[in-house]
Amino acid sequence: MSKITGKTETIENVEFPTFDPSKATEQVRAVADQGVEQSKEVFSKLSSDAETTQRAFESTFDMAKATSKEMLLKTIAALEANAEAGFTHLEALVAVKSPSKFFELQTAFVRKQIENSAEQAKALQALMLRATEDVSKPIKDAFETALKVRKAA
Repeated sequence: MSKITGKTETIENVEFPTFDPSKATEQVRAVADQGVEQSKEVFSKLSSDAETTQRAFESTFDMAKATSKEMLLKTIAALEANAEAGFTHLEALVAVKSPSKFFELQTAFVRKQIENSAEQAKALQALMLRATEDVSKPIKDAFETALKVRKAA
């Protein structure tokens, strides 16, 4: 190793900053307090979001329950109407005196049942579509609200 030759000075009256533990404690406490406040804010937001989500799910389940009840009632009404039409048709067939009248009644009954089935299917399809929209609406609204809040933050 080579030695650097040259002037060397000794600095005798140089003051180095002193370490003040009270200031360091205050700074650490301030940082800790700030971290606690931020944690409280985050927890509050998470708690609020969880409550909003819970309400959305409860609303969804309530809507699903009401909609399934409505679907069940419509289905039962359709089955009841079809059974009633079948028994009425059977009574009419029993009273028939000629084969031509029998085929005429049977053809009219089948045609009418096909029309009724198509109408019932349309009504059930419309109810299912509305039910799907109604059931998904609370979750969709909660999600959109959460997105708006996050974008604003």
